[in-house]
Amino acid sequence: MRIADGWQEYKILDASGGEKLERWGGYTLIRPDPQIIWSTERLHQGWSKADGHYLRSPAGGGSWQVRRLPEVWSIPYQNLRFNLKPMGFKHTGLFPEQAVNWDWLSQKIGSAGRPVRVLNLFAYTGAATLACAAAGAEVVHCDAAKGMVAWAKENAALCGLADKPVRYIVDDCIKFVQREARRGRFYDAVIMDPPSFGRGPGGEVWKLEEQIFSLLELCKGVVSENPLFFMLNSYTTGLSPSVMAYLLGVTVGEKRRGRITADEIGLPVESTGLTLPCGATAIWEA
Repeated sequence: MRIADGWQEYKILDASGGEKLERWGGYTLIRPDPQIIWSTERLHQGWSKADGHYLRSPAGGGSWQVRRLPEVWSIPYQNLRFNLKPMGFKHTGLFPEQAVNWDWLSQKIGSAGRPVRVLNLFAYTGAATLACAAAGAEVVHCDAAKGMVAWAKENAALCGLADKPVRYIVDDCIKFVQREARRGRFYDAVIMDPPSFGRGPGGEVWKLEEQIFSLLELCKGVVSENPLFFMLNSYTTGLSPSVMAYLLGVTVGEKRRGRITADEIGLPVESTGLTLPCGATAIWEA
């Protein structure tokens, strides 16, 4: 497992009974996590005085129970900084386990020794986009949610990266890639961070297991002749790292020399010294 252990301002303090107790800068949150199927004793005092607690509803969804939380606050990660906001369906606008990938992207682009053009699909609030831009890449950032793209621009300004060559696109990712292929536009690197389920701006339904293969096939048409890498992330427990590696092998890596690696990514839990699995990443690299 690849572990995102470089954080100073984020930490999982404890995890038990389907929930995790986290510190985000100066605030503590309790959020549900389907991977936490154990019910160990909750000894950390933060469980009883968290600043925010996301409670699931038996009818579906849920809501935040807030004791002390601002509408917006921010935390740093190395040379980057991100705004956080308590959102519907338990999210804060940042997936901290992805820091292990931001580190990898920064190193890979920084050591490429050439211009790198990156396509970031399902780009959310822009953490990977900004990691690439800070390392010197030109980035096209695409997400179907207008609010998330606006948030990504906020994060860029917060990081002092608003003047970097980043093009922000609000669009259905599949339709955007189709148009890029027709236009003959190519990318040296592609990042895909698709949700398990989602809807596009026109009501298009996205189901990961049903559509990921066809999207990877489609993306072959926008990969340059001298690609650097292709990164695929997944939070779907049914999509194992081995399956993700196979998908890359029969699509973007089919006729290209390179190597494919795939593994779980996770975050350390302070109370136990163990690691909470938080998804998986597969990477083809030249």
